Amino acid sequence: MRASGLNWQGLMEQLQEALPHCEVTDQSLAYFKYPKRTVSVNLPVRMDDGTVRVFRGYRTVHSTARGPSIGGVRFKAGLNAHECEVLAAIMTLKATVADLPLGGAKGGVDVDPSLLSAHEREGLVRRYTSELVELIGPTEDILAPDVGSDPQAMAWMLDTYGENTGSTLSGVVVGKPMSLGGSYGSKDARGRSAALVTGRILEGRGESLSRARVAVYGFGDVGRRAAQTLAEQGALVVAVSDQQGGAFASGGLDLEALSRHREEHGTVQGFATAITAGEVVELDVDVLMLAYDYGAVNAGNAHAVRARYVVEATNRAVLPEAERFLRAQGVTVLPDLVASIGGVIVNYLEWVQDASNFFWTEDEIKRAIDTRVNAAVDRVLAFAHTRGVDDLRTAAYALALGRLHEASVMRGVYPRGAQPSAVRALAES
Repeated sequence: MRASGLNWQGLMEQLQEALPHCEVTDQSLAYFKYPKRTVSVNLPVRMDDGTVRVFRGYRTVHSTARGPSIGGVRFKAGLNAHECEVLAAIMTLKATVADLPLGGAKGGVDVDPSLLSAHEREGLVRRYTSELVELIGPTEDILAPDVGSDPQAMAWMLDTYGENTGSTLSGVVVGKPMSLGGSYGSKDARGRSAALVTGRILEGRGESLSRARVAVYGFGDVGRRAAQTLAEQGALVVAVSDQQGGAFASGGLDLEALSRHREEHGTVQGFATAITAGEVVELDVDVLMLAYDYGAVNAGNAHAVRARYVVEATNRAVLPEAERFLRAQGVTVLPDLVASIGGVIVNYLEWVQDASNFFWTEDEIKRAIDTRVNAAVDRVLAFAHTRGVDDLRTAAYALALGRLHEASVMRGVYPRGAQPSAVRALAES
């Protein structure tokens, strides 16, 4: 399940397609084209054998036009600055579609966390946080979980920030354990929203999830919750996959038994009929849920996709060249900016709770997530209808660009400086 690479040019080309549908000029797009900052840090960590190994870390803040930035910290082999910049830009767009007072960020460390001991992993997390401590904070840049990180890692980040600053500002980190100011719904929000959006889109087209055949590429927290939610709505989840392999049952998988199998064996492999992860993407199903990482569907395998709906439960799961092919084949792609929006919404809700020291119940959080997800879907669908846009990604991008344009124009450029003589003469005439 190795993802293809990201491409900044591909993102810019998609944004250019959205420009005719919103009141945004190329000049306005210039604000979006360049991240606010990208930093790289060297992270020496003493390993269990006594040696010191130096890791490479990154953090990109893409935009703060609408508020402090927020974004995941991923511990992943091969991570680089370019990947962080593209994903940070997508997070800016996603927060804007959700109408949250936040910008986008992304960061992490080039490392395979499975090769580290618990002690080494803690040392790396703490060193990474220490190197960024002057750049992060609840009103500057908020760290969130991502690939390779979990509530324990977020707890270490919170503690390291507090030790360095002498503060107890828990809002610097989201996705924390409940005992440290975390929120209900953190693990479930992305998968839940992906399933909710899928049901909404099918319903809007006169279709139903009842007996719809679903394949889930990536059976981690996101994929598992998406599968469970879809099954609760009557869908048949016929296949799932993880890094080791996949499981298939034409009549639908027993998801409870599958989850127990995965907890016991660490993989879905060995449950039901064996299938490869690549074969999951190629199944003849109604819905293909992509819940692993970016680039799951790319130029190399798009031709093999037979699903009628492809859902991005994770960011950039369908690369631009693949999406162009799928659209030409009549496949509907439910983009990350809409489908996986629950993740940034629950992170926002946790940040708000930490700031106010007032925490909502689990039912209140679920209702708040569902309400905001539905509102975002309504806005994108209404925008697409009003502007005559025929695909959801272009509509979501155009909606987001318009809002970012408005925020950027209202802020202006600092420092303003003197006007060019030609512009000044025009203003005086």
